[in-house]
Amino acid sequence: MILSNQRFLPLLLGSLIAIGPVSVDMYLPAFPTIAREFHEPSAPGLSLAAYFAGLAIGQMSQGPFSDRIGRRTPILLGLLIYTIASVGCALAWNGASLSVFRLLAAFGGSAAVVIPRAMVRDLADGPAAAMLFSKLMLVMGAAPIIAPIIGSSIVMLGSWRWIFVIAAAYGIAGILLTRRFLPDTLPLSRRSIIDFRSVLIRYAEITIEPGFLSNALTGTFAIAALFAYLAGTPGIFIGMFHWSPIAYASLFAANAAAYIACNQWNPHLVVRIGLARVINISVALLVFGTACLLLGAVLGAGAGWLIAALLICQSSYGFVLPSSLVAALSRHQAHAGSASALMGTWQYLAGALAGAIVGAFDANEALPMAIVMFTLAIFAAIATRFRPNELIPVR
Repeated sequence: MILSNQRFLPLLLGSLIAIGPVSVDMYLPAFPTIAREFHEPSAPGLSLAAYFAGLAIGQMSQGPFSDRIGRRTPILLGLLIYTIASVGCALAWNGASLSVFRLLAAFGGSAAVVIPRAMVRDLADGPAAAMLFSKLMLVMGAAPIIAPIIGSSIVMLGSWRWIFVIAAAYGIAGILLTRRFLPDTLPLSRRSIIDFRSVLIRYAEITIEPGFLSNALTGTFAIAALFAYLAGTPGIFIGMFHWSPIAYASLFAANAAAYIACNQWNPHLVVRIGLARVINISVALLVFGTACLLLGAVLGAGAGWLIAALLICQSSYGFVLPSSLVAALSRHQAHAGSASALMGTWQYLAGALAGAIVGAFDANEALPMAIVMFTLAIFAAIATRFRPNELIPVR
């Protein structure tokens, strides 16, 4: 099967990866409503942590699975699980059931998150891969802008449960589009036949490769800081500052727009100064942004200060996340699915932990989120120091 027009491939892959932000960002404005309905203040945060944990678990199996049987079939199976579990979320009767269904939805959705990244590596490397990732992110980037607005509108007009009905419909659409249009980018000659022991050995070999380890840890700590932001901001702006869900969704959309703009600039910057320098500069920007956020939280600054600091952080993600991913996968074309899955697993495990830590504190305070984000930014900066000295090829 081939796609009739290869220009539509980034559109389709970006739409599949967008299942991640669709599944998270759309229900963030509903956090206070879910907590009130279940009489469980911690229910929304725990369900978010469960979702991140499900993504981490799923990617460990989905990556090698796709290296063995191809890219397309695991995506279809994963989307089916995601769709069924999203219906379960809509029918959840308490916080525990919501968390269980969210974990299952994430396990299925992880295929659509991790495998398209491996498909990019199947097709390109270096600046070409960065450019393709940029096109994917442009498509995927619409989700963090639109999804919270849809979610907040649903919360204001009806039940939060319709959010997950829409998520299930998104899964069905993904199944239909994948079956009709998505090619398999992994030829039979490059598929690996491996057993469980071989999978573990492969993961170990990937992990100890210095270029992967440094860049993967950089991306892991950066994205964990992003997940701390996702867990903390609904309580801060809706709870502490008493914003409406629509106002919060607008802030979220503005931050997402900043991320998209920087993400589109990223491949051009990579060509000019190289992946290594882009990663270094963007991590320094993240440290600065989180330091400003922490200072504002300690001093009790108003919403304006926190918004500015978060905007700096979001801008840095547009550079560091795609660049660290391309750098981490650059030497692993033969098993890009496994390498992408391993990196994704680290990221979502770290995100689950960061979200759980933020959620364990008062949801209406900015300080816990700021401390977690600043600490993770420092860890990302430390990880960049251990990157191999040899230059990452840019052509």
